[in-house]
Amino acid sequence: MNLAKLLGEIEFPAATREKWRALAEKTLAGASFDDALVSRSDDAFRIEPVHERAAGAPLEPRKLPLAPWLVVQRIDDPDPKRANRQALDDLAQGATGLSLVFEGAPNAFGYGLPASPEALETVLADVPLSRTHLRLDAHPASRAMADWFVAYLTKQRADPSKLSLSFGIDPAAIFAGTGRLSMTIEALQASMPQSLAHFFALGVPGVLLEADGRVYHNAGATEAEELGAMLASAAAHLRLFEDARQALVYAAPHIGFAVSVDQDQFLSMAKLRALRKLWGRLIEVCSIPSCPATIHAETSWRMITAADPETNILRSTIACFAAAAGGADSIAVIPHTTAHGLPNGFARRIARNTQLVAAGESHIDFVADPASGSGSIEALTDALCEKAWGAFRAIEQEGGILRSLAAGMLQQRIAKSREARLGLYLDGKRDIVGTTVYRLGGERPVKTLAAEKRPLPADGAVFCDRLDSPRIDQSIGAGA
Repeated sequence: MNLAKLLGEIEFPAATREKWRALAEKTLAGASFDDALVSRSDDAFRIEPVHERAAGAPLEPRKLPLAPWLVVQRIDDPDPKRANRQALDDLAQGATGLSLVFEGAPNAFGYGLPASPEALETVLADVPLSRTHLRLDAHPASRAMADWFVAYLTKQRADPSKLSLSFGIDPAAIFAGTGRLSMTIEALQASMPQSLAHFFALGVPGVLLEADGRVYHNAGATEAEELGAMLASAAAHLRLFEDARQALVYAAPHIGFAVSVDQDQFLSMAKLRALRKLWGRLIEVCSIPSCPATIHAETSWRMITAADPETNILRSTIACFAAAAGGADSIAVIPHTTAHGLPNGFARRIARNTQLVAAGESHIDFVADPASGSGSIEALTDALCEKAWGAFRAIEQEGGILRSLAAGMLQQRIAKSREARLGLYLDGKRDIVGTTVYRLGGERPVKTLAAEKRPLPADGAVFCDRLDSPRIDQSIGAGA
């Protein structure tokens, strides 16, 4: 008898969640199902071991649905001429965007380009502006840098309509990352509308204001706390546009997001999907027509380890995949040796090629929302949306993102989350490969570029706390 026909005639009993759980509990030999198979996120919601297929429509695709995301390389070398050589090499080898990170920025990690118009011109020399996405990372002098940038574009006679730009202005991220603002909150809120009107008059396209969640993530925030802070920043930006008498329907596309992604693949995918849903909800309540979120994703500084740095390559690969599958418009991979110093050409090449292989060989971008219908990721997305909306409302009740930071309220919640996570590492309930488990007997020397590392900002700043912070390292002991 034909085997296929025989199998077709056999009726298998229907598989149900109850039957699966009964079989699973049998293998646990009396251990608690919840303790053994159910985990919890840092935001305290349950992560079940098995989910049924979820119903629902896929999320709206990224703005460039028929092309891979923008492959962005960080340009943060204090030597502008060397940074220019790096930029040109990155573009020649497949990168499609550059992120200009200046000294003093919360995301500079001790390095960064000199903050001057001359440095900007040197770095961008011979860069094909019409074929390169350019973003300015958030910086205390963002307004001045935006003016330098526009002046440079004018000098080069670049056609604004053919450019892809992001100015990365986010006062809240600067306040959180440096502990200070260049003026009072009242003065900032009074002056920003005039600045926005000025840039609108210039007709420069792209993201002008950005809700940057990376500084909160790197300080130890949970996924929901990071999302809530970004949503509060986006709401503050909308108010600024409204005060500038700009129609919100035209202003919304000029607001973007910068988010961190880490080695937790499913949670990072869910975080980006939740961000897209939350932004859709925010503009809906503001009576703004549908406008896709513009998302720049960067691999987490918090997850980078100094011990066994090659393990960071795997972490970054997972994070890059999660960002692409979650719908990021642009992605930047932090080189794996960054914890040791300014990355050299090899580390930069690995960071760049991580994305090129994912886009050119793995074809992650072929499906607009590959997680759609996955019970587990849909459940994570919904849980994050609920928790993040609560975090957003808490910030709003405190007077908005700037006043919450000024009062230290958001910092207190993030510090509590950071200490709770650190406790899990110290208690051995979570592991870090190469740092708390499977640690090398001897570390190989790491090659970096010669560059002076500047101290991190202080005076009330939200401090970064990597996975292998000194407190974790000290707890391991010499014999581990």
